[in-house]
Amino acid sequence: MKKICLVYRRPVKEFFSIEKVFSIVKNDLRKKFTISEAVVPNNRVTVIGILQNMIYASRSKADVYHITGDIHYVALAFPSRKTILTIHDCVFLYRYNGLKKILLRYLFLKWPVTHSFLITTISEATKKDIIKYSGCPSEKVIVIPNPLPGHIRYTARTFRQNSPVLLFIGTTENKNLLRVIDALKGIICILHIIGVIPDDKRILLQNSGIEWENSFFLDEDQLGEKYCEADIILFPSLFEGFGLPILEGQKAGRPVITSDLEPMKNVAGTGACLVDPTSIPSIRQGILKVMEDANYRSELVRKGFDNITRFSPESIGEKYAAVYEQIK
Repeated sequence: MKKICLVYRRPVKEFFSIEKVFSIVKNDLRKKFTISEAVVPNNRVTVIGILQNMIYASRSKADVYHITGDIHYVALAFPSRKTILTIHDCVFLYRYNGLKKILLRYLFLKWPVTHSFLITTISEATKKDIIKYSGCPSEKVIVIPNPLPGHIRYTARTFRQNSPVLLFIGTTENKNLLRVIDALKGIICILHIIGVIPDDKRILLQNSGIEWENSFFLDEDQLGEKYCEADIILFPSLFEGFGLPILEGQKAGRPVITSDLEPMKNVAGTGACLVDPTSIPSIRQGILKVMEDANYRSELVRKGFDNITRFSPESIGEKYAAVYEQIK
């Protein structure tokens, strides 16, 4: 059997979506390949950290080396013709300017993409970014969406009309918490935020009049419980590589509110209430519509269940297997 080495970043608290994706599909991949895993030791983007990770990774022996995300530069440690690189998003190019942006573009995108045999990514939106900023040909980039997570289950729950729980995943700038705080003012609900809340946002929440809760450093089972406890999944993100909370909410059987931007719009299909994430009135209107219209909520849940069939782990595993087979 062909030997595949999955290369992971060092685990980071609160950021585990990459590890989650491949933990879901690797059992299916093991039916066709011998799978090994390497976890690099350093999560700091410094000269020492980068060199340490590349030296450590280069000791692995396999027929195919698959960099599973984030540590894109590690692709340079392996033979080009044996290397697959998965890029989940290009958000790092939007967060920085000047010399730092140029360095990141080459270290995390241009050089690894040029060196790797094939690139996989999780959405058409990210594929466009990769091509735009790296200059690589379109045929080198293959879109393979994220699989449906296994730790989420459906539990029936009566909608709490008087004070519904809105589950909000993530606290980085792109998650759009500041606009959500403004949109919720005066609405009777409980905003349950998953993730460490920065001090400035915590102060705004405390002064907003909104009832809110906060959980962080959850494992997958604990996160799954939070989906079960929620009435609505609120995910009006400004930028995502994919948008896994959309599928998690749909699998949990909860109405989802998300952005009318790609890739969230495509991931959600017709099973979500789409809002303009840059517009506080649009976010507010979407929340009120879902809260007040029971028939609309039921329709979103039904269409959400239909939508998630596109993302079965078996079908996603087959797509990765087809990529591995291209390396001779």
